[in-house]
Amino acid sequence: MKDILEAIQSQDATSADFAALPLPESYRAITVHKDETEMFAGLETRDKDPRRSTHLDEVPLPELGPGEALVAVMASSVNYNSVWTSIFEPMSTFGFLERYGRTNELAARHDLPYHIIGSDLAGVVLRTGPGVNAWKPGDEVVAHCLSVELESSDGHNDTMLDPEQRIWGFETNFGGLAEIALVKSNQLMPKPDHLSWEEAAAPGLVNSTAYRQLVSRNGAQMKQGDNVLIWGASGGLGSYATQFALAGGATPICVVSSEEKARIARSMGAELVIDRNAEDYRFWKDEHTQDPKEWKRFGKRIRELTGGEDVDIVFEHPGRETFGASVYVTRKGGTVVTCASTSGYHHEYDNRYLWMSLKRIVGSHFANYREAWEANRLIAKGKIHPTLSKVYALKDTGQAAHDVHRNAHQGKVGVLCLAPEEGLGVRDHAMRATHLDAINRFRNV
Repeated sequence: MKDILEAIQSQDATSADFAALPLPESYRAITVHKDETEMFAGLETRDKDPRRSTHLDEVPLPELGPGEALVAVMASSVNYNSVWTSIFEPMSTFGFLERYGRTNELAARHDLPYHIIGSDLAGVVLRTGPGVNAWKPGDEVVAHCLSVELESSDGHNDTMLDPEQRIWGFETNFGGLAEIALVKSNQLMPKPDHLSWEEAAAPGLVNSTAYRQLVSRNGAQMKQGDNVLIWGASGGLGSYATQFALAGGATPICVVSSEEKARIARSMGAELVIDRNAEDYRFWKDEHTQDPKEWKRFGKRIRELTGGEDVDIVFEHPGRETFGASVYVTRKGGTVVTCASTSGYHHEYDNRYLWMSLKRIVGSHFANYREAWEANRLIAKGKIHPTLSKVYALKDTGQAAHDVHRNAHQGKVGVLCLAPEEGLGVRDHAMRATHLDAINRFRNV
């Protein structure tokens, strides 16, 4: 690993130099263990602690297959799927690995008694397998997390519809919270030159997800002038949704949970902000009963901010806690676009407000390669910026996941893998200087 890191840091190493580097037999990675999947049995979700279930292990280097690449990971980040993996909710991810392992001989590599997690990376290609022509050793890359086989016709109009679609590092093994990762070559994209390794690793999953949800024809197809309600606007997903709304000529109505998070939303350029805690919205009377009066109070507050207009689009990801309110406040003919469900998967809403007002609910899950590429291109052009707030060492990934689990973070939290310190990997310093305030916005709070 020392030789690999030296080659990356030299900036003079050629593709041939990287191809000639010997690969290590093993590397360090963050894992969860199959024999510990019941360790949190009987505990409430909030009491399950990723610091107990995540391990920094030395693991053997996986075999490289056709259409794949081994990448030296300089930095990664923590997403909610890593939290779910680490607390074994809503199910153990080892079921995903077992099912994938049964599909073909090469996939059997993924069915192991440990799961290397992580669905983001920024790093350098070390090796490519047979059939890879677009990438070569030494290329500086980021990776999106869509893993597809594309042997069925179903996925050729939208690869997210491939029956064998999986999320890398969640439903597959050999993820990005490690010193080396195994990816399919069609997960790779160019690393933005003006960003450090940890900054480049942060947007991946959430940036692409927000792009598909809001901008893509597969999502809400946001247009200029739309009012967009964004839950958790200072969080990982919401911070990118807010930027897309502003960049696309829409008006974000940002919902946050504290004055500190409200300041972050305003610093991105949002003018309409609701602090749901300060205004004490309680959409549930108790565990089983929602309160429509609170939906109406929330809708009234939105109209006060927008000059009497309802929202055209609701960017939904909390799920159970907010979904009934989201359906209610959407304008007639509007769209609720939903991914994830961080507060619970079982959504309840009053269907009268959906069917009689001709509203739509659109399910959205990550992004196809083209959507991820376009989202990354906007990062590279300085139109959208990373929302990195804090960076952890690889050995402290459990603490990073714990902080995300407890919502004790802003934006995204990064993890240094091979990178020995923050701030490395910047190639275009002039462009960086132009956008430095925006790049550091979440760090300066």
